[in-house]
Amino acid sequence: MSETNPAATAEVAAPHRYTAAMAAEIEARWQDFWDVEGTYAAPNPKGDLAGDPELVAKPKKFIMDMFPYPSGAGLHVGHPLGYIATDVFARFQRMTGHNVLHTLGFDAFGLPAEQYAVQTGTHPRVSTEANIKNMQIQLRRLGLGHDKRRSFATIDPDYYKWTQWIFLQIFNSWYDDEAKKARPISELIALFESGERAVPSADGGTRAWSELSVAERADVLGEYRLAYASDAPVNWCPGLGTVLANEEVTADGRSERGNFPVFKAKLRQWNMRITAYADRLLDDLDELDWPEAIKLQQRNWIGRSEGARVDFPVDGERITVFTTRPDTLFGASYMVLAPEHPLVEKFTPDAWPEGTHDVWTGGHATPAEAVAAYRAQAASKSDVERQAEAKDKTGVFIGSYATNPVNGEQVPVFIADYVLMGYGTGAIMAVPAGDQRDFEFARAFELPIVCIVEPTDGRGTDTSTWEDAFGSYDAKIINSSNDDISLDGLGVAEAKARITEWLERSGVGEGTVNFRLRDWLFSRQRYWGEPFPIVYDEDGIAHALPESMLPLELPEVEDYSPRTFDPDDADTQPETPLSRNEDWVNVTLDLGDGRGPRPYRRETNTMPNWAGSCWYELRYLDPHNSEKLVDPEIEQYWMGPREGQPHGGVDLYVGGAEHAVLHLLYARFWSKVLFDLGYVSSAEPFHKLFNQGMIQAYVYRDSRGIAVPAAEVEERDGAYYYQGEKVSRLLGKMGKSLKNAVTPDEICAEYGADTLRLYEMAMGPLDVSRPWDTRAVVGQFRLLQRLWRNVVDETTGDVTVVDAEPDEDTLRALHKAIDGVRGDLEGMRFNTAIAKVTELNNHLTKAGGAVPRSVAESLVLMAAPLAPHIAEELWRKLGHTESVVHRDFPVADPAYVVDETVTCVVQIKGKVKARLEVSPAISDEELEKVALSDEKVVAALDGAGIRKVIVRAPKLVNIVPA
Repeated sequence: MSETNPAATAEVAAPHRYTAAMAAEIEARWQDFWDVEGTYAAPNPKGDLAGDPELVAKPKKFIMDMFPYPSGAGLHVGHPLGYIATDVFARFQRMTGHNVLHTLGFDAFGLPAEQYAVQTGTHPRVSTEANIKNMQIQLRRLGLGHDKRRSFATIDPDYYKWTQWIFLQIFNSWYDDEAKKARPISELIALFESGERAVPSADGGTRAWSELSVAERADVLGEYRLAYASDAPVNWCPGLGTVLANEEVTADGRSERGNFPVFKAKLRQWNMRITAYADRLLDDLDELDWPEAIKLQQRNWIGRSEGARVDFPVDGERITVFTTRPDTLFGASYMVLAPEHPLVEKFTPDAWPEGTHDVWTGGHATPAEAVAAYRAQAASKSDVERQAEAKDKTGVFIGSYATNPVNGEQVPVFIADYVLMGYGTGAIMAVPAGDQRDFEFARAFELPIVCIVEPTDGRGTDTSTWEDAFGSYDAKIINSSNDDISLDGLGVAEAKARITEWLERSGVGEGTVNFRLRDWLFSRQRYWGEPFPIVYDEDGIAHALPESMLPLELPEVEDYSPRTFDPDDADTQPETPLSRNEDWVNVTLDLGDGRGPRPYRRETNTMPNWAGSCWYELRYLDPHNSEKLVDPEIEQYWMGPREGQPHGGVDLYVGGAEHAVLHLLYARFWSKVLFDLGYVSSAEPFHKLFNQGMIQAYVYRDSRGIAVPAAEVEERDGAYYYQGEKVSRLLGKMGKSLKNAVTPDEICAEYGADTLRLYEMAMGPLDVSRPWDTRAVVGQFRLLQRLWRNVVDETTGDVTVVDAEPDEDTLRALHKAIDGVRGDLEGMRFNTAIAKVTELNNHLTKAGGAVPRSVAESLVLMAAPLAPHIAEELWRKLGHTESVVHRDFPVADPAYVVDETVTCVVQIKGKVKARLEVSPAISDEELEKVALSDEKVVAALDGAGIRKVIVRAPKLVNIVPA
């Protein structure tokens, strides 16, 4: 590329031309200057980062990028798109009078480093810290203006001390439904002790707190704690020896890594009771400045639905279901439990009841055999696979009947994999006439289908002729009455209200709200994660470590991999890497509870990689505080509520839309708990969210479908060739595995960092994806060369600007550019801001002669957020000794922004008859008079009368003749 690259071809006759070599020298020098001077240090109102009180007194702006993970592959040019954008925006905010906090840390726990450790024996910390160092070098080269004093990694013990501390606050809290907030668990214990709050017992009654043993009290509190351990259904992968998150399981029920089978299993796991905050997580979205698409994804994930809880009696017990359509209860002809439902064993008899249909038994001799076989089958499927609409419906009768409470009919109880424990109660009343999955199941198992809404599509009420279910909120209810209540003839809304009232009056149900959101599974059977600050006594009771024992650091282990098992053996149990370090696991501790030193066993699971990113915005505020999570005054200053931000939070958070749900939802949950407990003033972590698009690249594949190096592909006559063989081309992701990655280092070497910054910002609107084209980068390099030439003589290196007033045309071009660029930078329309800078720069080039100093300085200041290195260099050459970073952004003179005249088009019968030069401020009445008196208009009308004149001042007059 260097043979044709103008960045590498400086002519001998122009020794001071802006070239790649000059860009590299300028950029390295100014990066050193910024580091030495602490140019980007954002002062706090107090503490060890406190600085200039005048700067602190300015309005603040907290700008954040989503945490990067330090990959061993380093960055490609797609990665820094968001980082460059926030840097441009942060620089503009500094220049418009803000105290800006902009920094970057590293989300460094996680599976990739652990996998590398398993493969090579390299400690995850060693490889991770090397990756961080490499990434820091790459990011520094881009000229990003981060406050480096505030940077950290989640693997730093000083950081994860506070991750563990937050976990303990959540563990030692409960959610008070009446107060609608979290409270310390000690307050709940006080309520139990005083009798002000009843202590529930397993049989549904109550007990006195004083009568409970220590273990019983722990069990009771476990039902309330916001962080609790329970036997939870998880994705267990014996082939990897670990539990997997849903996102790590493919649609066909196998592990993304290794392609091993994944089973549903019950394991003792830590959970976060995020469901307690479902309503607040939903309601508070309304006050956030987020893309509507992201809000919708969160709303759908939380999944609030109103309906009724209904109890179906079974042999003195009951199965509870939640339904959004209690008005269809009379059409419930069978029930389905999730295969994992805890009541399955209780309701499974020793023998099939008389009259059991053969199709219900699955060919098994007893219900127990049928249930066991079906459970094993269901355990081998992922939730996605189980929920697939197109698949054949499978299930098995468990041998028991439930009583439909509205009509007393006995309905068979099945287990089927299309019902999940993760939603509702893990049980459904099946109304096959109104639900397609239930309809297909009923057809497959020869179950009754009762029509309970009057079809409006002409199919009639004889369900034996139906080909599919008919569900409608507009139809009338039919076939739905008993001696106490009739829904017949009612609309859905009225019927729902009436049946709900009847359920409550009859004691067999109640109106309620349900959520799709499930509690957050918080355990991982891995090494490279935050250890839980929890120990267990000889009775298996969990105890929190005192704060003085934090951080609980990861111990050294010889083997980083969890123990793997026969991939097809679903009955195995995980063995974590930490569990093998007996000296660390089994300890004698004095927890300060008055019982003295006692033996304990540590928790050997670790926290998920989400933990560290749930609160990192707070650590940026006060990164060296060893006494508190964050100083309240500092937190209030940067993140507290203010006008337009009732819940507080970061002013701008930029990152990929792929984190729309989990990361954002988890971070919001932690923020709300900390807010409830009084540790922070912000109930939301991120007020404004912006999702940048993706930089894509062409992927070239040979006849075998294998990706070939994109850089070595040649284009000939519209076709593409690699080593003489024709290859296909398709736009896709950029990455090492696809052999189409371009590193920022390559572009910086060819053109300089400022050129890369401009190109990435100029490619298109920030929120849309765009294809990378290395050949197009040169366009932005030429812009910088022209900017340089407008200030510096390429032969002598002298500054060529003159202390003269600009002419009228130049003044108008300047102030229009200032006005437009200012608005575009504020609105994060960086591509159009660059276009306006280019337009002004071209105006100066075409005008010829020396550029007036006032215009050159304003142009440099406008370019500074976008191309900071060349801007610093030119600003210094223009005679200024201070950095351009904190200079005021130019302000447009309104008198020059508005054109002196604009062109008004006059139409008669839709055809243009005249063009008038008029004032932009002309009124409709005045413009009409001018148009009707114009010679061309008068001639065109030729004495005809006028029926109507439509005026849109200042640009259009439309005359309709009589």
